[in-house]
Amino acid sequence: MEVPVKLSDIIEGLESQSDESASFLNKKTGEVVLMTDYAMRAAEENEPFEDVPDWEKELVSIAREILADTGDYIQLPTKYDIDEYSIMENFCMSLDRQEIGGILYDLISGSGAFRRFKDAVYKYGVEDEWYKYRDNAIKEIAIEWCRENNIGFED
Repeated sequence: MEVPVKLSDIIEGLESQSDESASFLNKKTGEVVLMTDYAMRAAEENEPFEDVPDWEKELVSIAREILADTGDYIQLPTKYDIDEYSIMENFCMSLDRQEIGGILYDLISGSGAFRRFKDAVYKYGVEDEWYKYRDNAIKEIAIEWCRENNIGFED
C-alpha cells in the first residue's frame, strides 16, 4: 500500500538535485532518496558490494532496486525539468513595479543570467518576493507531479 508523501519531502528532493544526482520517491514508504551518479554507476556495473565504500552501500543497494524496475521507485522531475529560467522570467513579468521587472527581465539573457538576476534581486530589494515566488512555483511543480503520477500527498 502506498503512503501519502509529505509535499515538503518532494520539494526538498527537487531542490537537492544537481548535475551529479537525482531524487527518487519510494512509493511504498514515501521516502525521497537523493541518488548519486556514483551509486547508479556502481549498481549498473554490478560493482562487488565489498568494493563499495561503507557510507555508500545503502545507496548502491537502493540504486540496484531502482534499476531492477520493481515499480517501487519513481524519479522526481530533474533540475532541467523544473526550468528555473522560466520561473525567473515569469517573476519579472509578475512584479507590480514594472520598471524593476523590466530591468530584471533584461538581465536574464546570455551567459551569467542566473548570477546577474540574483545580484539584481538583492540590489532592488525584491529578494523576499523572489524567494516566495520561486518557492510557490516549486511547490506547484511538486503538486502537479504528484497528481500526474497518482501520488497522494500531505501539505
